[in-house]
Amino acid sequence: MGSTPTELPCEDVADNRSGVGGGISDVYGEDSATLDQLVTPWVTSVASGYSLMRDPRYNKGLAFTDKERDAHYLTGLLPPVVLSQDIQEKKVMHNLRQYTVPLQRYTALMDLQERNERLFYKLLIDNVEELLPVVYTPTVGEACQKYGSIYRKPQGLYISLKEKGKILEVLKNWPQRGIQVIVVTDGERILGLGDLGCQGMGIPVGKLSLYTALGGIRPSACLPITIDVGTNNEKLLNDEFYIGLKQRRATGQEYAEFLHEFMCAVKQNYGEKVLVQFEDFANHNAFDLLSKYSDSHLVFNDDIQGTASVVLAGLIAAQKVLGKKLADHTFLFLGAGEAGTGIAELIALKISKESGAPIAESRKKIWLVDSKGLIVSSRKESLQHFKQPWAHEHEPVKDLIGAVKAIKPTVLIGTSGVGQTFTKEVVEAMATNNEKPLILALSNPTSQAECTAEQAYTWTKGRAIFGSGSPFDPVEYNGKTYLPGQANNCYIFPGLGLGLIMSGAIRVRDDMLLAASEALAAQVTEEHFANGLIYPPFSNIREISANIAACVAAKTYDLGLASNLPRAKDLVKFAESSMYSPVYRNYR
Repeated sequence: MGSTPTELPCEDVADNRSGVGGGISDVYGEDSATLDQLVTPWVTSVASGYSLMRDPRYNKGLAFTDKERDAHYLTGLLPPVVLSQDIQEKKVMHNLRQYTVPLQRYTALMDLQERNERLFYKLLIDNVEELLPVVYTPTVGEACQKYGSIYRKPQGLYISLKEKGKILEVLKNWPQRGIQVIVVTDGERILGLGDLGCQGMGIPVGKLSLYTALGGIRPSACLPITIDVGTNNEKLLNDEFYIGLKQRRATGQEYAEFLHEFMCAVKQNYGEKVLVQFEDFANHNAFDLLSKYSDSHLVFNDDIQGTASVVLAGLIAAQKVLGKKLADHTFLFLGAGEAGTGIAELIALKISKESGAPIAESRKKIWLVDSKGLIVSSRKESLQHFKQPWAHEHEPVKDLIGAVKAIKPTVLIGTSGVGQTFTKEVVEAMATNNEKPLILALSNPTSQAECTAEQAYTWTKGRAIFGSGSPFDPVEYNGKTYLPGQANNCYIFPGLGLGLIMSGAIRVRDDMLLAASEALAAQVTEEHFANGLIYPPFSNIREISANIAACVAAKTYDLGLASNLPRAKDLVKFAESSMYSPVYRNYR
């Protein structure tokens, strides 16, 4: 047997910083080492034997070489065969494809993540188009609904009202110290499924796995958090398997004070440059939190800003197909919540920058419909504050079809969270008014989409340019195959996060979101347009993320909000070199 390497003193380990691997300190030299150099599998001390096989960061399963098995006391604990990582990947994919129920695939992938981290991410990177719907929408929605039943092992940090006054202590219980990205939810508005309380943890876990797979952020730099302030979901309150607090949601001052303690503790524990992504908060809290902390913390709301950025990218790309500027379009939204108003505001900002018109003037190109009908100036006093900028002069209109006929939009965008609201009459009216109607049914999961791809193409006789939030299969119509575009936030937030981290950003600004949108739109080629796509395929998502990261970082430097100096000469290459690689390392 080989001898166990001597453990390094703590101060020597802590000072070994390289700044690569997703923009964080490479404490143990794993990513600064070339693939042919040996690395040490550190835990508290050097891992060996059973402890090594039980640590997902270092476990390689049957890929441990004979030399590694001998050196780390693994001989006899594994069957004698030595498999390559590629063979392991092939085997796991074969097994996953045997499952007919998506939730079974989800639980199998989560088990793999808890058992062998690098194999999980290699699987996800190499098979992103096949596995994205499993780890993200739509399957993650079902996983959250049943999280209490499928819960096996904690995958993030749970901070409940019971921890009020000691949130900083709870954060220090998390084993990793170099956290760069936190995705946090309070579970009140999970996708289009409503209040799932503590079971919303599936969303931060899923989002952060995509930060790593698609954006190259090191897994050890990612922290999923669920803030449990109760739930108003009666079914969960009466469910014996529910894993959260069985009490009604805290609101008002109690809620605000608890969230403020959390935000202060995060900054105190992880510093100024930790990115906090708010995820699936209810509308009123989402806007308040973003407004309150955007000037004091590095915060980002994917539902408001990420969705806006990816939709704007599709609209910018579609200009090449439609031959119009954004200012030449009229936009109509069904849904005036976080996503709808967030998208509308970013579109208005882009129109304003392109045309030189004041943003208040640019907003007049954009109309919103909520549950009470078209948002017009006569309703202004009764509207929530985030809807008020969209209250234009017009006669009241009660429903969507009335608004389509009155406004005659060129672009119809659904963010309502209610399925089948783009009816045949609505879509046909869009086709009557436009040669190529642009229809985006963005609500998730698939069951909540405003219409299906097949409906959009059929009801417009194949003339629609269609995009959705969740994936749809290709559609055959009149002998032609149409490829639906997916306006998926996964295009934006991983690259945005990488760009913020590698530049050392201290704040997020709208100009960075515009830069991300423009970078994504630039990745759409003529070949993609010929197939009806306004988004590039996910198959080269890491290349897309690197380009987005470079543009976001460049804008951060231009705005004077970057702290990682000097600025790299080639930001795309720097982004690519910073990305986490899931390839197995050789152990000494």
